[in-house]
Amino acid sequence: MPSISSENQASLEAASHILAQRRRSGVRGERLSITLRPTTIDDAMEIQRRLSHHMQCDIAGWKCAVPADDKIVLAPIFETTVFREKESIICSVSDDKSVKIEPELAFVLGHDLPPRELAYSDMEMRAAISHVHLALEIIGCRYADPTSASFPELLADGLFNQGLFLGAPLDLAIAETVQEIAITLQVKDQVTQTFAGKHPAGNPLAPLYWLVNYLRQEGIGLRAGQAIITGSYAGSPDVPLYTDIHVQFGQLGAINVLFKQTVRNASDETLIAP
Repeated sequence: MPSISSENQASLEAASHILAQRRRSGVRGERLSITLRPTTIDDAMEIQRRLSHHMQCDIAGWKCAVPADDKIVLAPIFETTVFREKESIICSVSDDKSVKIEPELAFVLGHDLPPRELAYSDMEMRAAISHVHLALEIIGCRYADPTSASFPELLADGLFNQGLFLGAPLDLAIAETVQEIAITLQVKDQVTQTFAGKHPAGNPLAPLYWLVNYLRQEGIGLRAGQAIITGSYAGSPDVPLYTDIHVQFGQLGAINVLFKQTVRNASDETLIAP
């Protein structure tokens, strides 16, 4: 990455602080002021790095896609925003009426892939994966009007990632072959929706292979236990809060979840679920 001037350093630091504060509070805001807005991919990625520091929690995973039109598609997923069905089907979100979800597969690393000079081979990266989970990416943005924001602004903010819900585990040998799968979405008292699911990259591991070597070149490693999601099989359907949601992944299994709004405790500025 090119060297960053001290003036630009200050702008990137301020931008990352604001976006981290919005994540912690669950409150959306206007676009950053013109002097703080990232205008390049490098600036956006630097804000992402600083955001990770301000969140003061581990990176539990990554979202990624194979780049297109020179746009880098990746974002960290923070431990405080990861929910696991085996622990509870209740998932807290910042939205107040409905939330968008993306049915995906989450590939979990069984051992570290530290940064190194030599590129990782596909065989090495596949061998590092221990298992897979059915997953829902929880969609959200820290801008009140994301349609007005540029791609670098959205990238700096994490490309609409609000969190991740992990369902049942799968065997890698099965999951890596899933290019197409029927996704069925059932919401209480609503008509069932069925999607002819198709992975946007074809090979669901292709984005992961790209991610590992991109981060390696940036001096960033991946750690055992981190979950990598690589693309939605059914777009981003809206689902209501406070309602039982059932997402069926063909013959692979299903996720059951109920979304609740996270509210702010004004007394101590922490976030609690009602």
